[in-house]
Amino acid sequence: RQQYVGKLKFASLEASQGSKKLVVATEKNVVAALNSRSGEILWRHVDKGTPEGAIDAMLIHGQDAITVSNAGRILRSWETNIGGLNWEMSLDTGSFQVASLVGLQDVVKYVAVLKKAAISLHYLSNGHQKWVEHLPGSESTQYQLLYSHGTGVIHVLGIVPQSHLNVLTFSVEDGEITEQVIRVAAPWLKSLNGVCSVVGEAVLVCVDVDTHSLYVCSLETEQEMKQILLQSLELEFADGFQPRILATQPNVISASRTQFFLQLSPSHFSLLQYKHGLLSHLRDFQQAALVSFATTGEKTVAAVLTCRSELKPGSSDSLHAGSTLEASRKQESLTCSNQTYNINLYLVETGQRLLDTTITFNLEQSGAKPQQLYIQVFLKKDDSVGYRALVQTEDHMLMFLQQPGKVVWSREESLAEVVSLEMVDLPLTGAQAELEGEFGKKADGLLGMFLKRLSSQLILLQAWTAHLWKMFYDARKPRSQIKNEINIDNLARDEFNLQKMMVMVTASGKLFGIESSSGTILWKQYLRNVKLGSSFKLMVQRTTAHFPHPPQCTLLVKDKETKMSFLYVFNPIFGKRSQVAPPVLKRPILQTLLLPIMDQDYAKVLLLIDDEYKVTAFPATKNVLRQLEEIAHSIFFYLVDAEQGKLSGFRLKKDLTTEESWEVIIPTEVQRIVTVKGKRSNEHVHSQGRVMGDRSVLYKSLNPNLLAVVTESTDTHHERTFIGIYLIDGVTGRIIHSSVQKKAKGPVHIVHSENWVVYQYWNTKARRNEFTVLELYEGTEQYNATAFSSLDRPILPQVLQQSYIFPSAISAMEATITERGITSRHLLIGLPSGAILSLPKALLDPRRPEIPTEQSREENLIPYSPDVQIHAERFINYNQTISRMRGIYTAPSGLESTCLVVAYGLDIYQTRVYPSKQFDVLKDDYDYVLISSVLFGLVFATMITKRLAQVKLLNRAWR
Repeated sequence: RQQYVGKLKFASLEASQGSKKLVVATEKNVVAALNSRSGEILWRHVDKGTPEGAIDAMLIHGQDAITVSNAGRILRSWETNIGGLNWEMSLDTGSFQVASLVGLQDVVKYVAVLKKAAISLHYLSNGHQKWVEHLPGSESTQYQLLYSHGTGVIHVLGIVPQSHLNVLTFSVEDGEITEQVIRVAAPWLKSLNGVCSVVGEAVLVCVDVDTHSLYVCSLETEQEMKQILLQSLELEFADGFQPRILATQPNVISASRTQFFLQLSPSHFSLLQYKHGLLSHLRDFQQAALVSFATTGEKTVAAVLTCRSELKPGSSDSLHAGSTLEASRKQESLTCSNQTYNINLYLVETGQRLLDTTITFNLEQSGAKPQQLYIQVFLKKDDSVGYRALVQTEDHMLMFLQQPGKVVWSREESLAEVVSLEMVDLPLTGAQAELEGEFGKKADGLLGMFLKRLSSQLILLQAWTAHLWKMFYDARKPRSQIKNEINIDNLARDEFNLQKMMVMVTASGKLFGIESSSGTILWKQYLRNVKLGSSFKLMVQRTTAHFPHPPQCTLLVKDKETKMSFLYVFNPIFGKRSQVAPPVLKRPILQTLLLPIMDQDYAKVLLLIDDEYKVTAFPATKNVLRQLEEIAHSIFFYLVDAEQGKLSGFRLKKDLTTEESWEVIIPTEVQRIVTVKGKRSNEHVHSQGRVMGDRSVLYKSLNPNLLAVVTESTDTHHERTFIGIYLIDGVTGRIIHSSVQKKAKGPVHIVHSENWVVYQYWNTKARRNEFTVLELYEGTEQYNATAFSSLDRPILPQVLQQSYIFPSAISAMEATITERGITSRHLLIGLPSGAILSLPKALLDPRRPEIPTEQSREENLIPYSPDVQIHAERFINYNQTISRMRGIYTAPSGLESTCLVVAYGLDIYQTRVYPSKQFDVLKDDYDYVLISSVLFGLVFATMITKRLAQVKLLNRAWR
């Protein structure tokens, strides 16, 4: 199991040299502490995955971390050493704006929370509310800023857009407004966030693009804005860029620093100072990507992350050469040509660079840009400044760096949101490949083949002796020193094909190759031009079985907004981009189809159907097109339009155009389509029927073209909600079965396999989770035992249905799968608690009788009981819980008894399950010594009795 926290939203690095932890809050609604020496999670709290759990702010004071979540409704304090909850308070509803620590004299005692219409002050020690005050004129005024610096007052700034500013001053002791509300005219100001900041002794500094100037106003003494033109400092803004101001307040009981950063363009920052009414320019940073302030003791430094070479306007990388996406994706932001970055420290008072504080690091491997920079500064023994940096890149990778550029650790946080996953067999070893090559070409002749056999046997002997020598060498070392490191060079398929390559696609557009037995990341690839919210489909076109052709995976990426798609073809073992050029997709793709036919290089043919119902084949060689012409009459596909409630079927013509063959309309004003689920293409069915108690056979209805369509009612009233299920033949559009579950609602989880469908829903009347299972049978006689055709099925199958009560909600559900389909099937059910339950399919059998008979006992049917119990011994992940599970993936292994399972969510967990126990493997406690001694004894006894028999025969002959 590997645990993640997600993309950082807030992070705090303790400002002491011996500090061992970083406290983070993430976009996945997680509060956690990471070990700063290894990057491991020290503790982690996962809130709800909905917007209710979203963390709005995090403040750190000493050993306490204060978080505001659920749009400002919940205030919590965490103990950062062990992750315990100190206290939790519910706040009044209201749109959350900002939270801040408040100090009095020299002690930080309170935390202030500003909402749209009120401000409240809470004690830091127990969370109790000291006072809450309503903000005057909150209907028209947007209150967005909060400032205090230990003087016993809190300044609250509100803005009436394009009119004026309101400055309120509250007393910390009793919450009364101490001074008259100050109105400051600011007709050019639309919002305070990012545009304004407080520097020095409560001086508000705002930036205005139109007049190219800064406006300054003291909150305590002045009542009007003072304009300072930037031309006087020889600075100017980039066109179309909204400038930002970045100030710092190292300690809430003292004033802010008088220095601040002004961002003039995406890569241009200026360090300015406003002191005693004068604005001075300290330093210019032309090639800066990110800036950050940090303080230790009395020293405040500015950290600036710059590109080592020239920053160039974002060249769209050659991922989709010639594609229509390229024109729309000329990135406005800047990219660093050699992906090497420097971090330098500057003293804020003077803007001088501190010597020997450069960290250099390279992001060439991922090609992603840095997105956030957090600095941990400490004073060394000689009073010089040392620091460590935490950099988050746009592909959600965290890097913790120390001088002069050593990566202490890195974490791949994009794996917290895996969206697609496939398992690929590992390649053969060199020796195995040699053996495979023996049977290749008959043109070599008898002598050539014999010599080849000899050479391959020699290579095998060499590999075997090397293996023996390694075993002998390792046996002399203590176990802790033996390194079994897995890297790309020594990857090889094991005897039973239990180790595989897991190819994972994450929501940020990053691909990973992970070795399944150890969880080692062997390669990663970042697709830079993928926008957030894109959908992905991963397909394996060629496996490792076709040596010497490399395996090939194809990823289809579809943009959420423009609906445009592109293909990315890569080698799943090494992660390298394939030499094969995929077709350029000029229209949005609606459906993909992986056909069983192959080209001359053993790559399966992928058909892509666009919104004009035209078909593109990949690879599109002459050989493929000829094969497609021959079998076009038997290629059918379906399209789903959930918005219009339409399912339509198409057939392929010889010229690669399509014609509609059927259409099913589901009225959208009554119900909407939620899921359409077909069967897995790699699924094998071992037995065609079930032997009943009277020795007759009940034949399964095995329709490979069957689709299970789930619909939900649009009416949400608990008396009128329902769930509909339709079993539709994907070739003819014939509705084979439909049923409605009244007073039921989603979310619906469904598994469709062999001749059965299991789905789970919430029963609103009985207020419980329920399973319904459907099984399809042809009857005691098969219509056609040799071939299946959807076009020739006059008789509808018999449908058996039964429902069961399940005591828990469900996060994910999948069925086990094995190579030949002999092993009995289990349902793997992911529970919200993070456990995975392995439930035998026999428990969800619609033929379970209420009153057992002789025949049902003969058939081993369990008597019907409506409750399905959760037994703890059926959990396959013991205490390795998976937070916020989103999916379960199953894959067959080389052993018929073993199925490989990967569960993914916020964590990733891989294991093996044995639904019918390990019937094809010798047990661990198998008594080799006893069997061997019996065998040796028998051989010895045979030799003695043979000798005795010879003597006896000789004696008899002499008589």
